[in-house]
Amino acid sequence: MSTRFKNFINGRWDTGVTTGTSENPSDLGQPVGDYARADAHQTEMAIRAAADAAPQWALSTPQRRFDALDQIGAEILARKDELGELLAREEGKTLPEAVGEAARAGNIFKFFAGEALRGGGEKLASVRPGVEVDITREPVGVVGIIAPWNFPLAIPAWKIAPALAHGNTVVFKPAELVPGCAWALADIISRAGLPAGAFNLVNGSGRQVGQAILDSELVDAVSFTGSQATGAAVLAATSKRGAKVQLEMGGKNPLVVLADADLDLAVDCALQGAFFSTGQRCTASSRLIVEAAVHDAFVAKLRERTRALKVGHALDKGTQIGPVASRAQLEQNQSYLEIGRQEGAEHLLGGEQLERPTMGHYMSPALLLAKPEHRIAREEIFGPVAVVLKADGYEHALALANDTPFGLCAGICTTSLKHATHFKRHAKVGMVMVNLPTAGVDFHVPFGGRKSSSHGPREQGRYAAEFYTTVKTAYTFT
Repeated sequence: MSTRFKNFINGRWDTGVTTGTSENPSDLGQPVGDYARADAHQTEMAIRAAADAAPQWALSTPQRRFDALDQIGAEILARKDELGELLAREEGKTLPEAVGEAARAGNIFKFFAGEALRGGGEKLASVRPGVEVDITREPVGVVGIIAPWNFPLAIPAWKIAPALAHGNTVVFKPAELVPGCAWALADIISRAGLPAGAFNLVNGSGRQVGQAILDSELVDAVSFTGSQATGAAVLAATSKRGAKVQLEMGGKNPLVVLADADLDLAVDCALQGAFFSTGQRCTASSRLIVEAAVHDAFVAKLRERTRALKVGHALDKGTQIGPVASRAQLEQNQSYLEIGRQEGAEHLLGGEQLERPTMGHYMSPALLLAKPEHRIAREEIFGPVAVVLKADGYEHALALANDTPFGLCAGICTTSLKHATHFKRHAKVGMVMVNLPTAGVDFHVPFGGRKSSSHGPREQGRYAAEFYTTVKTAYTFT
């Protein structure tokens, strides 16, 4: 019998107006389950429930919020293997990556449980005699959360956990590719003792569910992660009615390899950053900028390592690269490879659609030599596709790294403290990695970028309070 993933509205599990199917990209003959697709009306019900619950949850004690989030985090960690298997089946990450993501989601809830207790504020003396000043943070209200499919446990966790920790109520719309992971997370949250309506899960399309969240006057803030085009639409809709908005919209992240780098370390950073998680990470190293003196040696080593990567079923032992998450994404990857060839990029290897014992969206990782003006070197592909650009020296490499409309993260491989220090200061991004893959960030520190990659306050860590709270200044004459 197929698993049915329902919506969670006002403390109750609810069906939808239609039903969708969650595919298993490793085995299209074994779908993960069916899910209830809500419409705009059901979304409005969820928003109303969140608005009704907002005053109670906003005034709840820090201890109550700590207990709820700590319980959620503990259950996720206790069930990380089970949740990881579900994630691997539904999104296509390899099982070790998926279990790691589940553990990260649990740790995020644990971290923000502590943030509920830490709270904080200021008491200042006024410039006027006999007047005291209190500066406090209060919840924003109802938060609409629109999450992507590529990290179906971790990204919802790093949005939902701080929202609840700071006293907000939530309406959560996951991507339609991953309703099973969203349901599993909602199922755990439903047992944490929150008041009815404090957390709501609504599956469905962006046209119905997403638009209802964006248009509702009851939604005080929207946190979105996804494509640049959709992010622009989110910004337009929320700005029109004055809602608070936070956007994460991807990147075209450079990894600079200088001539003095440890070449084996650099190749390992490039391999992990470009191809692990099937390249479906906004922090992926999709542009490898290599100094001319080591360009050919680096490409030869990377080509050899890339060819040896094992592509297979996400649950199979030894698989290093799982399937692409969907047919649409696979077709987009293939179209970019064709664009690259037409523009004159040298296709070194990979990119073939692969046959495996089970029918799925399998693709070998692709490596190309490109020029800075090529579209494959400028546009986010979001797949296992990496391009190599040649740089004359450090200054040229830095200029190439910054020559992009995106600004999420950048990496450099070098043994020069001078160049590493200069790059950290002058890379026009929100995050910098030195001798590390660009993909791979901690859960307790700020996440976000510059330029077209991000808009609004940072996510994660203590900086999340900037989005999920509003500051109040109160004066008292004593």
